[in-house]
Amino acid sequence: MNIDKPEGITSFDVIRKLRTILPRRTKMGHLGTLDPIASGVLPVAVGKATRVIEHIKDEKKVYIAELILGAVSDTEDRSGSITYTGRSQVKESHLLDTLGSFTGVIEQIPPMYSALHHDGKRLYELARQGVSVERASRKIEIFTLKLLSTDTDNQLPRLTIEVSCSKGTYIRSLCRDIGEKLGTGAYMSGLIRSKSGIFKIEDSCQLEHIINNPAEIDRILYPADFPLQEMPGIRLSSTEEENMVINGRMLKCHEEAGPGMVKLYSSNGCFMAIAEIDIDEGMLVIKPRKVFKPAND
Repeated sequence: MNIDKPEGITSFDVIRKLRTILPRRTKMGHLGTLDPIASGVLPVAVGKATRVIEHIKDEKKVYIAELILGAVSDTEDRSGSITYTGRSQVKESHLLDTLGSFTGVIEQIPPMYSALHHDGKRLYELARQGVSVERASRKIEIFTLKLLSTDTDNQLPRLTIEVSCSKGTYIRSLCRDIGEKLGTGAYMSGLIRSKSGIFKIEDSCQLEHIINNPAEIDRILYPADFPLQEMPGIRLSSTEEENMVINGRMLKCHEEAGPGMVKLYSSNGCFMAIAEIDIDEGMLVIKPRKVFKPAND
């Protein structure tokens, strides 16, 4: 499911609400956590589709972020304690040059208010105790960073930017770093995720709508193989091959394919399994790794 998460709730709250309209013990998992302050695309895998999560390769994210110059926050967003720096004015040329300097592969220090671990504890748990620890920087990639608008009507300038980035990027930390480089300080005041991999916000479903109209859930469910579009697919040619896959048995690969992960489909086009093409005794073989029986089985 492609859920448009509203502000004010956690990603797990979305799962909890969806459990009320799904059969008991239905497995669920979300792809990429969104903070309570953020809204937007939250893909949710349901049932057997949870088994494809680790194989999803397209994890590029796109965000619309709002940041305020002239102040900093201990949480790096509007939910924290705000301190004013007294410096908020910046020339447009300096602003554009600064934003441009954050594209490409860069180093980012994760925020203290995050779910990362340190000595067995979450960083946010330590932060709430007033403890700050040194965090190692991590490589992330900013593919594009665009300035969408500038609002100077308020006491402090407000910028809206669009960021296309790799998995693991903290947008509030990016706002923090932009403010530091500008010399004004900055914190994130709003965030919308408009794209997560193949899932787009224009195709998403409002959480409350589906909660209030559970009969429509089939309409918004995507096939389990939908987010695996970058993975090559192979269609099996016989019932014998299908039975071999269902039983987890290795079979000869007749396709011109190199080693790697592939999707397997039955002869009538049903998604059956995720498998690995490997070389065994000089011959290309298909080794089923995760089996999903055909829909008509």
